[in-house]
Amino acid sequence: MEAFNLTSSGPQTFILNGIPGLEADHIWISIPFSMFYLITLLGNFTVLFVISKEQTLHKPMFLLLCMLALTDIGMSTCVVPKALCIFWFGFKAITVDGCLTQLFFLYVFATTHSAVLVIMAFDRYIAICDPLRYTTILTIARIGKLGFVALIRAVLLILPMSLLLRRLPFCANHVILHTYCEHLAVVKMSCGDTRINQMYGLVSALVIIGLDLTLIGLSYGLIIRAVLRISSKKAHQKALNTCTAHICVMLMTYTPYLFTALTHRFGQGIAAHVHILLANLYLLVPPMLNPIIYGVKTKELREKVGKYTCRM
Repeated sequence: MEAFNLTSSGPQTFILNGIPGLEADHIWISIPFSMFYLITLLGNFTVLFVISKEQTLHKPMFLLLCMLALTDIGMSTCVVPKALCIFWFGFKAITVDGCLTQLFFLYVFATTHSAVLVIMAFDRYIAICDPLRYTTILTIARIGKLGFVALIRAVLLILPMSLLLRRLPFCANHVILHTYCEHLAVVKMSCGDTRINQMYGLVSALVIIGLDLTLIGLSYGLIIRAVLRISSKKAHQKALNTCTAHICVMLMTYTPYLFTALTHRFGQGIAAHVHILLANLYLLVPPMLNPIIYGVKTKELREKVGKYTCRM
């Protein structure tokens, strides 16, 4: 009877509080948020446009860049527009279904993003360790299939998380101390037994990040072994230069994610607004910088972007 009452009298909407302790500064915080988001959209849509228009860029590596750009746009768009509505207009309410939908798509995009980085590491491994067979192993069709598998994996891993949240009874206090519906923040709103939710969230995170980082580490271990066998220092540098952009993007993605996840679970002494700002920066900064890094480090893409820029 108690569980029934909690469920039936639970809130139909949640309140996203924004950044706790910094409510008076929301307008000022919205300035970098909106600027980062606009740069993210501009940079990633430019990458998508240039690659789609240029036949010479219709290659596996650039298809992977398109996948990365789409996941970057998706992650940012899941969070930033709602955050700006909170900062600018005080529109803090979000329905329970809307909250779970935001959470589902955010984590699907983030999980797919991680898988794309794994495929990119495999791409670099083939390009350096087996260059003569690169075009036969990594075809456009095969990259497309790998991208589809990455998306299906993300959906299958994240859907149970959303369904497990949907069955929870939520308390009368329905204020979420966050700018978006983060999994643990929503779990803490429940008056029921959340052990399964917390365990599934932790296990899925360990499986996704642990597996992906292991595969990336394995790829780079084989790359380093192959490079060390090359006698020419110039060849060393050329081989490693092809990996520079991917390494930078990978570090920018996993370092803030791991730091944010660890501080959120174990950093009880860290102020709440620091948690929230770090979680938002993870979804703002890497998507903004990724197209810039690849634009600078990839000669073919840089030249094509320059061509279209000069036309404007």
